[in-house]
Amino acid sequence: MPEFNTVNLLDYGLIGLYFVVIIWVGFYAARQNKNTDEYFKGGGKIPWMIAGLSNWVSGYSAFMFVAAAGFTYTNGIGAVVIFTSAAWAYLAGYFVFGRLWRRARINSPLQFLTRRYSPSTTYFYSITAIIPQTVGIGQGLYILCIFISTALGFNERTFDLGFVTLTGFEASIILTGTVMVVYSVIGGLWAAVLSDTVQAVIITVMTIIVFPVSYMYLGGEGGLFHGFTRLLDEAPVGYFTLTGNSANPLFLFSYAINVVLGYNVAWQIVQRYISVPRERDTRKMALLCAALSIVGPLLWILPVMASRIIFPDIDSLWPSFAVPAEASFVSLALLLLPHGMIGFVVSAILSATLGQANDAFNWLAATLTKDMYVPAHKRMTGREPSEQKQLVVARMTMFIVGVLGIMVALYIPKLGGAFEFALQFYSLTAAFMMPVALGILYTRTPWWSGIASCSAAIAVALLLMAFDVWSDQQPFVRNMLSESLVATLVFFGSTFWFKPDDPRNAQLQAFEKDLQTPTEDETHHDLSGLKAYRLIGTICFVFGGVLLACVFVPSTVIAPSSINVVAGVMLCLLGGAIFYYTRDRSIYYERS
Repeated sequence: MPEFNTVNLLDYGLIGLYFVVIIWVGFYAARQNKNTDEYFKGGGKIPWMIAGLSNWVSGYSAFMFVAAAGFTYTNGIGAVVIFTSAAWAYLAGYFVFGRLWRRARINSPLQFLTRRYSPSTTYFYSITAIIPQTVGIGQGLYILCIFISTALGFNERTFDLGFVTLTGFEASIILTGTVMVVYSVIGGLWAAVLSDTVQAVIITVMTIIVFPVSYMYLGGEGGLFHGFTRLLDEAPVGYFTLTGNSANPLFLFSYAINVVLGYNVAWQIVQRYISVPRERDTRKMALLCAALSIVGPLLWILPVMASRIIFPDIDSLWPSFAVPAEASFVSLALLLLPHGMIGFVVSAILSATLGQANDAFNWLAATLTKDMYVPAHKRMTGREPSEQKQLVVARMTMFIVGVLGIMVALYIPKLGGAFEFALQFYSLTAAFMMPVALGILYTRTPWWSGIASCSAAIAVALLLMAFDVWSDQQPFVRNMLSESLVATLVFFGSTFWFKPDDPRNAQLQAFEKDLQTPTEDETHHDLSGLKAYRLIGTICFVFGGVLLACVFVPSTVIAPSSINVVAGVMLCLLGGAIFYYTRDRSIYYERS
């Protein structure tokens, strides 16, 4: 039985430091927001590298280190095929979607629907998106707190607050959700991208450390390369061949559709594409994400494959887990990392899931403010509300959505748990994004085609579910394929009703012209991007300094404190490089 390092006071301190840093990021970002344009799209001034890191890390959550790790532990090399597929989706963004979104010239993601289809389509999407997005926030928070409350030992505790008694799990949901709401409400998109960048740094350093350490432990006296040899020699039969879902062509095709939609037309991704200063920055951002989407997953997939040999009987280690294999990555961290880095790992998983949830209700608040409140106010009063009123409504909306997400997270256990609930629920959401992808690629359809194709796809998927049609396939495959096919047929079928001379298509013609016209690059330099880099550099120094100080903490032979030193040096070097880069550029910018 391996001896795990459980979370101690030092790890709690590092987790608390992470919370402080995230709140600090929110207050820093608030100073960048002078109007709703800056609140929702960063004023189009967010540096491409920060936007790219934010874009990439938004695909991470506790799911990747828990459920996806469980899939990897069980299925082996097939995880590489599935979890690196975002790279090919981002290449589609590099060649096609990035420039189109920049040329769409929109201030909020769903404004695209008004320009491409009609205001009615925007209202349809805004209303229908509220429930799934709020549930998505709650589900992500719920999954995260399953891990957090277990890792921190909260599950068996209760907290009597006088007016209410909370379980440890409920307390972790409320505390974590509150931090998410506070920094998002204060900082807007700047807070999202800056905190995402912090998360990208944390995740990258953590996985870079876990990768070699796991194979050095597996190799024993033979070292790192002997660890790889042991994996090749002792892995179960078929571990390095495609099996299960990774060998199912229908699943792979369905998953390919899902990732192309999820990494090119999902509203939070659209926000990143429209937030950068120049059209060419979208290509840089997409290419960075494509590279990271290959390297990043490998840094946690390969250690989890090693855990199959390190923990051959993982069921006996975690008998209370419904799927013990899902604890494989966390088990590696608790076994091989010293105190300090353990808190770093918890912070990484915290940061990834919080960032994903924040992205979701950030764009939802944007569309409820820009695409619903502003038009409604203009119709009732004859004028647009002031920027100050819009910011107040935006923050109130974001706060309400965040609180509703926390309430959903508290209620999900009554629905049977997040994974079973999500299996059916989220396989339906592809219907919403198909008309978006098709609509930006092809514009010769009538104003109602988006609503029609989306509604038809949802209706067919619900009917297939209700009558249990094609039950031999997974619900994910059945719903993805049926929704994609029906949405496409209805979308292109509507071209027979398209009339170029219809007055309602006047705005569509202007939109088509914009898509064909490159955006103008900014000629002036803005120092806010450099200040953002310096903020990230400062945070690297803070975390690096704390980890360097952890060298004096008692450790074990298996998990020596030198690991903290390595991580601390990596962070300090990164912080120093950032400050060196921005020092030279800031002098040049100030003179130009």
